[in-house]
Amino acid sequence: MRASRLVSLLLLLQARGRMTAQELAEALEVSVRTVYRDVEALGASGVPVYADRGPAGGYRLLGGYRTRLTGMTSDEAAALFLAGVPGPAAELGLGAVLTAAELKLRAALPPDLAEQGDRIRQRFHLDAPGWFRDPEPTPHLTALAEAIWEERLVEVRYQRWKRPREVSRVLAPLGVVLKAGRWYLVARAGEQVRTYRVAAVLALTVRDERFDRPAEFDLVAFWREWTDRYERGVYRDEARVRVTAAALEFMAYVFPPAMSRAARAAAEAPDAHGWLHTTVPIESVRHGHTELLKLGAQVEVLAPAELRELMAASAHAMAAIYPAPADAPTGDSTVTR
Repeated sequence: MRASRLVSLLLLLQARGRMTAQELAEALEVSVRTVYRDVEALGASGVPVYADRGPAGGYRLLGGYRTRLTGMTSDEAAALFLAGVPGPAAELGLGAVLTAAELKLRAALPPDLAEQGDRIRQRFHLDAPGWFRDPEPTPHLTALAEAIWEERLVEVRYQRWKRPREVSRVLAPLGVVLKAGRWYLVARAGEQVRTYRVAAVLALTVRDERFDRPAEFDLVAFWREWTDRYERGVYRDEARVRVTAAALEFMAYVFPPAMSRAARAAAEAPDAHGWLHTTVPIESVRHGHTELLKLGAQVEVLAPAELRELMAASAHAMAAIYPAPADAPTGDSTVTR
């Protein structure tokens, strides 16, 4: 383990230049004290590692020093072949580049490691889109990727959910993210960094003007924070309901995870007939109406009153269309799946 970590530390300094002990510790997932010991071990073995003091200091290799310790383990080679995602790469216009890179990697590897890559490809496959969902058309994705790489401004005509539906924006594109089969653009609009569905871009013009990419911007960190904030903020209301125990279990199959988890966490003990009270987070009354209808006669909305009235209206409208059969099930029947 330590030998592998020393090689990783050396390659980090070679690739990134000067790094502080804290940065190395975070990258290697060890303590700062362990970094101090590892740096001493490298120095003792003849590697020219130097420490610069002061606020802008850190560890660095003597200028021009390069290591040849770049051999791969079988697990590392397998991970590289597993990381090759041909679908998204092709959408970004990099399909041929990825294929060429994999061919070069395979040719450079020893036969046993190349065979490991082939075995991985035959055993693991990533299919990003969700079930029953066709991939969204993203005709402007390749041009956006090029603009991101070249740090050029783009002018987009974009369709959004609120009025006015179509708007035009000049954006500084910072990155694209593939989430559950959908591509999102992360871009700076004025002084704010926002997200846009790539499929909602109706027209795109890449300008000749360049922009300065913020040195501190981290796409992965931004996306993680944005998705957490979105998921916390999307469910602004809640519904108090009475459901069967079977319906509570069924929620995991028909509700978004955040809704079903919260409903299960808030569930009270069932009564003698298998019914219980719980609270379900909802985006709005209309959203709650759509979602709770999936449970049929296994749910009774208690509050808010507006949602209860919508559910009652739907139930009466359906009863008018479908006359009750002679052996109609009671409200205590179970949900099947």
